[in-house]
Amino acid sequence: MNRTRRSPKDTFITIYGRMPVLEVLQDHGLEVDKLLVADNARGDSLDRILQLARRRGIEVRSVPPHRVKLLAGNGKQDQGVLADVVAPRMRTLGEFTEALLSRQAAAEPRPADNSNKRRGRRQDRVLILDGVNTPANVGMIIRTATAAGLAGVVLPRVGSPDVDPLVIKASAGVAFRAPIIRCRTGAEAAEELGRVGFRVYGLSGGAPTSLYAEEIADRAAFVLGNETVGLARETERLVDRWLSIPMAGGVESLNVSSAAAVLCFDLVRRGAGIPQRSEVLLFLSQTSPARASCRRSSGGPPPT
Repeated sequence: MNRTRRSPKDTFITIYGRMPVLEVLQDHGLEVDKLLVADNARGDSLDRILQLARRRGIEVRSVPPHRVKLLAGNGKQDQGVLADVVAPRMRTLGEFTEALLSRQAAAEPRPADNSNKRRGRRQDRVLILDGVNTPANVGMIIRTATAAGLAGVVLPRVGSPDVDPLVIKASAGVAFRAPIIRCRTGAEAAEELGRVGFRVYGLSGGAPTSLYAEEIADRAAFVLGNETVGLARETERLVDRWLSIPMAGGVESLNVSSAAAVLCFDLVRRGAGIPQRSEVLLFLSQTSPARASCRRSSGGPPPT
């Protein structure tokens, strides 16, 4: 990985606050790139942090307090220290699609070779978070997706929170090692994935076809809207087919993290319980309540 050509936000997860930083330093399974410490910070807990950093050979930089506050983005809780933790499975959308195409080219059978057909094609199913701005939901989705063996969770820079201590707590620490994919917007991801052969599915309570009855394409991207604002119009236009999750008791919808869990583990079930062979990415985007209501009544997206 050539970090000099990538944004730090596409390479590191920045942790701030003395207890979170201390916990990261105590986990030798995590690689810490550097520590930034405010030059006016003092205290026993900070001494312990510096001791652990020296023991692990981690670079420590002394910087003005405002620098720590700026990078943490939370001046009330940084406590004068932050750490850049290497996220080994984080990559950009471009890197994801490039790796996909390279793998496809390497797997192309020779004209007389039908072995790939006999073994069956590899399934690449893709999930995106867009407009899901609650850290708890983002963290829980990251945890679920990683547990289900997904290839990645697209976390756009627009409309989504950073992977901060709140997201990490909700993910039970899984976010550090999760296959997070970065891009600018959900619509950008949907368009790019469509370009490389993915079929785009949308989830809507009014869609006539059940998720469980659908034969999912080998390459599939699932668009799932925030429970209050739904999908952006640009993303809706990229949906090829709408599916629903059947519900009883007059319940119209699920919390977005619950819907993501239902979807992820239905895909695991389809893969005979081998999540490592399933690659899924989930689109969570924005839609106005009026358009969401229209979809529920019509079974599909509203006319444009």
